[in-house]
Amino acid sequence: MAKVKTAFFCQNCGNRYSKWMGQCNSCKQWNTLVEEIVQNPNKKIIGLSNSDSKSVALKIEDIDLNNNSRIDLKDNELNRVLGGGVVPGSILLIGGEPGIGKSTLLLQVSLRSNLKVLYVTGEESHQQIKIRADRIKSDYGNCLILNETNVEVILQQISSLQPALIIIDSVQTLQTDSIDSAPGSVSQIKESSSVFLKFSKQTNIPVILVGHITKDGGIAGPKVLEHMVDVVLQFEGDRNHIYRILRSKKNRFGSTSEIGIYEMLNSGLKQVENPSNLLISNKDQQLSGNAISATIEGIRPIMIEIQALVSSAVYGTPQRSTTGYSSKRLNMILAVMEKRAGFKLGSKDVFLNITGGIKIEDPAIDLSVVAAISSSNINTPIPRGICFAAEIGLSGELRNISKIDQRISEAEKLGFRYLVTSSETKISLKPKKLKVLQFSNIGSLLKELFKVQD
Repeated sequence: MAKVKTAFFCQNCGNRYSKWMGQCNSCKQWNTLVEEIVQNPNKKIIGLSNSDSKSVALKIEDIDLNNNSRIDLKDNELNRVLGGGVVPGSILLIGGEPGIGKSTLLLQVSLRSNLKVLYVTGEESHQQIKIRADRIKSDYGNCLILNETNVEVILQQISSLQPALIIIDSVQTLQTDSIDSAPGSVSQIKESSSVFLKFSKQTNIPVILVGHITKDGGIAGPKVLEHMVDVVLQFEGDRNHIYRILRSKKNRFGSTSEIGIYEMLNSGLKQVENPSNLLISNKDQQLSGNAISATIEGIRPIMIEIQALVSSAVYGTPQRSTTGYSSKRLNMILAVMEKRAGFKLGSKDVFLNITGGIKIEDPAIDLSVVAAISSSNINTPIPRGICFAAEIGLSGELRNISKIDQRISEAEKLGFRYLVTSSETKISLKPKKLKVLQFSNIGSLLKELFKVQD
């Protein structure tokens, strides 16, 4: 009889140790090591091929792709993020905060797909799933619901049902008989994911895993989980706002810069085809501290409204607060404005907000942040019809940005008359109604900004 092996795993980072230690050498966390059985050799995974047949090396030109066309999930935003659909035999991991809409999104995909979909849930009963499906108000399609957490039982059901797509909600609830530890532990997550990874490659059936996230924003479990899967998606958004962003963090079959935008409604998630019209408020009265930025997420141009509020500090130490924008980036922008443009912001509170509750990582948003802060500081509205797109350097210079033609087209389509950008940016598109204003630094820009008349 083979001896049962045990090891100590860090519950924070997944690092493995042969003996117990008070502190993990990898993540430096204390008291996170837990003893777990590595593998019981007497237990075999039923439903998974364990043959010892060796793989055969093939030339690239001999590999057949006729049967590996992407699967349309009947969701344009999700298809865009994935690069045109899900690749057969791939395994996907989608993470997000509790209540953000992960289960709702995947249940919608299951109900609207023309394929036979097996939706495996370890967190909700059949009745709870039915209530959610009725709320979505969609046709039930060919979706099958399985309430199970045991990996071996799930594989047996898959073998008998023969689905074309498998969704597992969530990976933290899975447990396999080959590991004698609790569900959600590092070894269970790693082993269960490995089983489905091997299964998807053997059968060419795509598998979508739902992953919980930690308080730090990372997916719970070992970091190796993200390395194992083919695609990692992050579902983001403010629970107090209606907009959600599906962002690609890793994609072996497409771009990692694409996003999908949804609107959370009582009837489920609605795809937002033209987000610019929704993210810009149409106010009759112009207010100070508001600026419009022409951003690019992936290949999609989006017009975003930036709101800034500058006020005198009441409690001694000035506050720096931001929503949807990097706080470190904001501190850098404020330092540049004070050093290069003569603004005295050291004793003032600065609050910055990107409307819609979404997070933007495009560096071209810097110029609109400068414009919004300067507008609020002097309490003068920015003239109507102006948008901004440029990165700010440490010397106060306006730096070159990419995809300026797409930004110009989107701004002109929405009726903007001016787009302010860097003098270094080369523009090939000649707009009909929109005028492009180019500046070299923020000093010259701010002197001319409020001279532009309606």
